[in-house]
Amino acid sequence: MTIFTDKGRFRKVWRTFRQTFRRATSNESHSNPDPDREQQATRRLMRKKPLLAAGGAAVVLAVAAMSGTHYVKAHTVEYLEVYQNGTLIGDVSSKEQVAELIDNVKKKLEADNAGLHMTLETGKITYGDKSAYNAKPETTATLRKLESSFTSHATGVALVVDGKQLGVVKDKATADALLKRVQGKYAPKTQSAKTEVTALAYSADGSVKSKTALKSVKFVEKISTGDKDVQPTDIADPEQLYLQLIKGEVKPKSYTVQEGDCVGCIAQKFNISPQVIYERNKWIKDDMIKVGDVLDLTVLQPEVTVETVENVTETESIEPKTVYQKNSNMKSGEQKVIRQGQSGKKQLVYRLVKQNGYLMSEELISEVVLEPSVPAIIMKGTKVNLSEGTGQFAWPVSGHRLTSFFGMRWGALHRGVDMVGSHNIKAADNGVVTFTGTRPGLGNCIIIDHKNGYETWYGHLSKIQVKKGQTVSQGEQIGIMGNTGHSFGTHLHFEIHKNGQLQNPLKYL
Repeated sequence: MTIFTDKGRFRKVWRTFRQTFRRATSNESHSNPDPDREQQATRRLMRKKPLLAAGGAAVVLAVAAMSGTHYVKAHTVEYLEVYQNGTLIGDVSSKEQVAELIDNVKKKLEADNAGLHMTLETGKITYGDKSAYNAKPETTATLRKLESSFTSHATGVALVVDGKQLGVVKDKATADALLKRVQGKYAPKTQSAKTEVTALAYSADGSVKSKTALKSVKFVEKISTGDKDVQPTDIADPEQLYLQLIKGEVKPKSYTVQEGDCVGCIAQKFNISPQVIYERNKWIKDDMIKVGDVLDLTVLQPEVTVETVENVTETESIEPKTVYQKNSNMKSGEQKVIRQGQSGKKQLVYRLVKQNGYLMSEELISEVVLEPSVPAIIMKGTKVNLSEGTGQFAWPVSGHRLTSFFGMRWGALHRGVDMVGSHNIKAADNGVVTFTGTRPGLGNCIIIDHKNGYETWYGHLSKIQVKKGQTVSQGEQIGIMGNTGHSFGTHLHFEIHKNGQLQNPLKYL
């Protein structure tokens, strides 16, 4: 039995018992000095010795048993078994030791991955109560084994474009800032919430200023963000991801011009802006390309397309009209200025649609006269010359809608305005036809000299209905709208020249 393993303790108990017994017998003899009584007591004691011996032994055993139980209980150690997902890992002294381990590992994760949202995966940890005599839990080994079983990951935000994951950034705020930066690259830079900023004008000499109002900015592709569990090394650098979004891949491409091609037609065929063609092929002059020419159509293919809609407001001058008064007292051909004309002002609003900064379409949506012009009055002789213009131009197309405007486009000058509407083309003013035929870039073309310093040009016609030298009056039909020459769809290209210098037709129409 366990209680007899401690001999020293047993001897101490036995000595205590014997001393007690001796004192008892000694007291009895001293209280009876009579010899007879001593003899009687001795005989009684002798008769009781076996019983006393047996009783003494029982007492010794009981006392020893009680003392051993207390000793074992005092040296019993309570501890915990640690389980991870139901599997025994080892034993520890307390739950607090495991909690402290987890807390320290989390702090190290955060320190090693600053700025990232880290998640520690410990598994399901449970405990079992245990106790044993002089037990020594292997806490250190258990904690080391438990720590080695932990895993971790970063939780970032994935950027997905049309179902394709392009990268993962550290959080939603970073993703939103990145997308806003991409949009901001192509949107006009604003100084206020009104989004009105000074922009480039379309006038050939660059003298006209314009203001741009940003109406909308959006991505053409479907873009979404969402939480994504990844390793810390998989979190993308926002700067690198930004460059990937705006640059994408460069896909070299060349194209050989075929019969019937034009710059606009090729742009439409490959779904790119004409600006790309002009920028990559600076040798193109006046839209002149011919069969067999090889065009460089290499273009960046960004991962995202930012579409902006801008309203561009321009203030344009209105050239004064000229009113002629007949005077029968003046010889034919003579004239006298009665009043000088004064220019007016009008406000034009264009809507421009761009994709990644490239102009895709433009449209005149508003025209308001701010200051009307004051006509010039000239007195002339009575002889009428039908070949001479009035100085007041009419629209050459009924129900017109402008599709392209006068001014610099993609590094080259767009020499007039393009319009669609009724296919019947009319003379803008009285004059004499000085040219009919084809011209580079304009296809079938008519030129009318108005005998007052002005000429008007009409391009891309499908049919010419006048002859060289013919006198025409304002509004008279001269041809049919077409798509000849370097044209992008059926439309009329219209130019006004004054004393040999190109003019913005919108100053006169």
